[in-house]
Amino acid sequence: MKILLVTPPLTQLNTPYPATCHLQGFLRSRGIDAGQMDLSIELIEHLFTREQLSRIFQADFSGRKLSRQSKNILEQYGFYIQTIEPVMRFLSGRDSSLAQRFSDLDFWPQSKRFPSEDDLEWAFGVIGNHDRATHLCTLFLKDLCDFINQNLDPNFELIRYAESLCLRLPEFVSLQQTLQQPPSLIDQLMLDVFAQKIRACNPEMVGFCIPFPGNLYAGLRCAQWLRKEFPSVKIVMGGGYVNTELRSITDPTIFDYIDYLTFDDGELPLLRLIEGGEMVRTLYRNGAGEIVRANADSKENIPFTETAAPDYDGLLHNNYINLIELTNPMHALWSNGRWNKMMLAHGCYWGKCTFCDGSLDYIQRFEMAPVELIVDRMEAVMQQTGQSGFHFVDEAAPPALLRKLSEEILRRKLTVSYWTNVRFEKSYTPELCYLMAKSGCIAISGGLEVASPRILKMINKGITIETARESMKNFANAGIMTHAYLMYGFPTETAQETVDSLEVVRDLFANGWLQSAFWHRYAMTAHSPSGLNPESVGAKHVSISAGTFANNEIPFTTPHEIDLDYYGEGLNLATYNYMQGAGFDMPIKKWFVRK
Repeated sequence: MKILLVTPPLTQLNTPYPATCHLQGFLRSRGIDAGQMDLSIELIEHLFTREQLSRIFQADFSGRKLSRQSKNILEQYGFYIQTIEPVMRFLSGRDSSLAQRFSDLDFWPQSKRFPSEDDLEWAFGVIGNHDRATHLCTLFLKDLCDFINQNLDPNFELIRYAESLCLRLPEFVSLQQTLQQPPSLIDQLMLDVFAQKIRACNPEMVGFCIPFPGNLYAGLRCAQWLRKEFPSVKIVMGGGYVNTELRSITDPTIFDYIDYLTFDDGELPLLRLIEGGEMVRTLYRNGAGEIVRANADSKENIPFTETAAPDYDGLLHNNYINLIELTNPMHALWSNGRWNKMMLAHGCYWGKCTFCDGSLDYIQRFEMAPVELIVDRMEAVMQQTGQSGFHFVDEAAPPALLRKLSEEILRRKLTVSYWTNVRFEKSYTPELCYLMAKSGCIAISGGLEVASPRILKMINKGITIETARESMKNFANAGIMTHAYLMYGFPTETAQETVDSLEVVRDLFANGWLQSAFWHRYAMTAHSPSGLNPESVGAKHVSISAGTFANNEIPFTTPHEIDLDYYGEGLNLATYNYMQGAGFDMPIKKWFVRK
């Protein structure tokens, strides 16, 4: 059986989302004819052309209430049509000679998104032309995306598609109503690209990877077209969104569009669907219209050591585009750079945090591979992609494994760069951080969460502010950049603890030990210890009827609730300034001002 694995729009555009690469590598190692397609980058490649922008600007905008920015773009539509293809060539690295021209602020139409010359010189100096040009090209694309979003397709954004339709979707009916509407301009362009691939590949099965809410609508649009045009093709859907949101689904309507939902690691469920045998963690609809849960709770899996190296064959390596929206170099890693994404280990070696989905397989099942096998896979991927940068997307890379990895990279005399997720614990001594840096580690990210001693203990993080501060200091002294995941709104968290958390974060930035951070608002999820036992964190479930489609986030109450919108705005504003190297002298309470 021939299978095509598809990542529907939209994901980050600088590098492939790794799921289909991992699945293709495994399936091909078992002799299965597997191909893959990143529909995100292929859609963007087809959208941002002279031909498509000409079609967009030829639309009838009479009678529409246009923003001032939209009017400015329409007045200068010729510039956008003329410039779009050179911009795409530059951002994808196919024409770097444009850096000097694109770094000139006077080259661009001015909009409120574009910075001043002083801001640019402060961020990039006088010789950082390439990054400066990438930043300005990114803002140019963002303006175009805003124009499309505001005037043609409200579902379209640069790295997500129809996310607002799917963020909270307890019932399928609202999404189904949208799917029954005629395709939008972006929908149709996506379907044209998808149809071309299907006709060229002629698969017998198509697997859609749905990692985020912003991929669900596009995946179902493509599945809808596929079911109509090629009804004999079997359609499978899995991925992070399916794993967390659809475990308790009772509405069978989604099976009007697909044949199977698979859960957790996809290697074994797909293998069974392709080769036959007993299904594993697979849902389907039977002849009576009922959902059948085939071994839904099975723990059977392909061992991590047998999943094979990721296989990037079939992806458009030269088309991925680098984007720099914020000038912070640590923050830019997520959107700038062609990273080979791999895992050092499966699951989390800690796995005890009360806010995390610790009961799900991707966290709960911890497996490591020998470091020699990991570096063998790295070398195989480098040979295939021609890129030596790696993003290890572990839940938390074990320090002992990072030590062995660093030693093995140095032993083989490889020149690589890599970054990964860690836990800020005392194992990251100056010696280990230096060893990691010497082997090619350029950055790490990790969860500091609520920077409060009481809350850190309550969430069972297993670290203290002191150990986190010391490990960040050691990383910084070794020349390794650090990003912190932060959290606010945890049950029983007081307003003073929230303000004190920001003081800790300010201190870390001011000392140069932290380069980037992001605040997440706490959400109680069905698969976390806090969701399974809310009383343990001082919260209570709010009784609501369970949805028939997506069920993950749980509404809750907690004593002495604080205004999370108010505090969230202050936290984000302060941290944005800290990431730009500004605002350290401003008193913490000044960031929290009632409007």
